[in-house]
Amino acid sequence: MELDEDRRVAAVEEVPEEGTLLFTVRDGFDKEEAILTKLSDGSVHAFRNYCMHWTDVRLDKGSGAMVRNGEIVCQKHGATFDQSSGFCDFGPCEGSTLDTVDVTVADDAVYLTDEAYEFEALGPSGEHDLSSGSRIDFTGT
Repeated sequence: MELDEDRRVAAVEEVPEEGTLLFTVRDGFDKEEAILTKLSDGSVHAFRNYCMHWTDVRLDKGSGAMVRNGEIVCQKHGATFDQSSGFCDFGPCEGSTLDTVDVTVADDAVYLTDEAYEFEALGPSGEHDLSSGSRIDFTGT
């Protein structure tokens, strides 16, 4: 796959080490959200932006998902996912793995290389947030 500006997601320096960077991809007419996360070794990984327990719950609601001790934390119920593999080692979805989105780092930038998607834009998809309902989250709100 050719790494061109249409598939460039962000500069590597824009991806936080203690959080995530939200972006939107397109699969035909359908938009989906994904998150970039940077490990301490500088490598970058991407996952679809939802918890495996309740797939209507977004991990990153627009300001970055919580990342703690190398794990992405679902703030709805406290599940933790390994930042490099997406494997859930704690919570109601323990044993599951976040869906990956293929990306490549080249020339200090992150490129979408997952052939299932086209890059749409940085930020949220603009679709209705189903996770804003009345269920109490891990933070108590």
